[in-house]
Amino acid sequence: MTEEMDFCEIYDSATSLIEGCRLAVKMKHSDDWPLAEILSTKDVNTMRMYYVHYIDYNKRLDEWVTEDRLDTRKVQYPRKDGSSASVAGLSTPKRPQAGVSVTSSRPASPVTFETNSDVPIINPAFTQIEQHKKIARRKKLIPCPQESEEATETPSPLPTSGPRQTGSMAVHNDDIITRMKNIEMIVLGKHRIRPWYFSPYPQAFTKLPCIFICEFCLKTRRSETALFNHRRKCTLRHPPGNEIYRKDTISFFEIDGRKNKAYAQNLCLLAKLFLDHKTLYYDTDPFMFYVMTEYDEVGFHIVGYFSKEKESTEDYNVACILTMPPYQRKGYGRLLIEFSYELTKFEGKTGSPEKPLSDLGLLSYRSYWAQTILDILVTVKPTEENEKPQITINEICELTSIKKEDVVSTLQNLNLINYYKGQYIISINRETVANHISAMEKRKLRIEPKYLHWTPKDWSKRNKW
Repeated sequence: MTEEMDFCEIYDSATSLIEGCRLAVKMKHSDDWPLAEILSTKDVNTMRMYYVHYIDYNKRLDEWVTEDRLDTRKVQYPRKDGSSASVAGLSTPKRPQAGVSVTSSRPASPVTFETNSDVPIINPAFTQIEQHKKIARRKKLIPCPQESEEATETPSPLPTSGPRQTGSMAVHNDDIITRMKNIEMIVLGKHRIRPWYFSPYPQAFTKLPCIFICEFCLKTRRSETALFNHRRKCTLRHPPGNEIYRKDTISFFEIDGRKNKAYAQNLCLLAKLFLDHKTLYYDTDPFMFYVMTEYDEVGFHIVGYFSKEKESTEDYNVACILTMPPYQRKGYGRLLIEFSYELTKFEGKTGSPEKPLSDLGLLSYRSYWAQTILDILVTVKPTEENEKPQITINEICELTSIKKEDVVSTLQNLNLINYYKGQYIISINRETVANHISAMEKRKLRIEPKYLHWTPKDWSKRNKW
């Protein structure tokens, strides 16, 4: 009886937890109990739920948890002034006897955490979305939606203040609103996808268990029936804009952010569900969007996209880039990157993606740079004057359109630059060559320039986009 009362005492102690508290939480599908911060709470059928962010883990792992996954024996409470977090030790439970039902066992001993002076008290944020929209309308940044089904079903991105716009997105500000996932599930074509991050869809959509998105025009509907009715009227079977590349079932469409603003904004809203390092910006006019699709008898299904500034003073050839989750780990991300550099070659320039990159984006770019540069190095031929092949950094840049700093950093990561007799020498061993050849043989998806039908535009000579 004592054992059960002690266990119940822990259960009761969880009621004192508030937003901003930090404590050990059992991760889903894992036996780990990392430190986590409570961002919000809610009651579901008389059960208290806690939305937690695991400290030092990617935000895509944030989730709602029940009380049985909380270790309440060591809790960091945020102070009212926000200056420091006090550590409060709650009652330490005794282990339940055999036959006592426990959903998940807590750590064997209390975990000691360092206090953090920056623990804020986080309040539920979604109620502020409509306030932001009202403020934006007063400033005439977003036109008031018309009272129609189209207006109530199709969201518009919210404006953000502060940093420079990047691909209709801006550098992410980690504020109250953006810290929590607000969409539970989306249906896009035949795929059901659980979002990773916050995206500023209207509040009405955040209350739904699932939202339905037309995979061709990207408009959002509240139910499967509403989507079915929309599909009967929607005439699109591919993204709007010009098809500039097609090989087998893979196509690329070029979309002007000014001419197809509604599509561009809906694309950014969708992409934000899977990009954490950016936040939406309302103006898509200065950007071009390149959407990769896969064709079947139904139509051209979106696989991924990247956006690009019409005029970039820093030679950025990509602003935002994303491969949709159902198509990740299949070579499509690298195909998107390769296509962006193919456009840069047509422009006769060198380019680089805009920073910061997401964790997955950084891995993809490093892999692409390494394979592309190694492909040049293993194929360079010796000249008559020199027994060994010779090539300069600038020549690698010209052949690949990769910017010089990216070439140098890649060579350094691969340990291919050596200092010898007062100069830097690029050297490559047989093992590296063999590994590269093996990797290239497995790479089935490639961009072939002969299938690209595209003429670069000089936006600087145009009076308006």
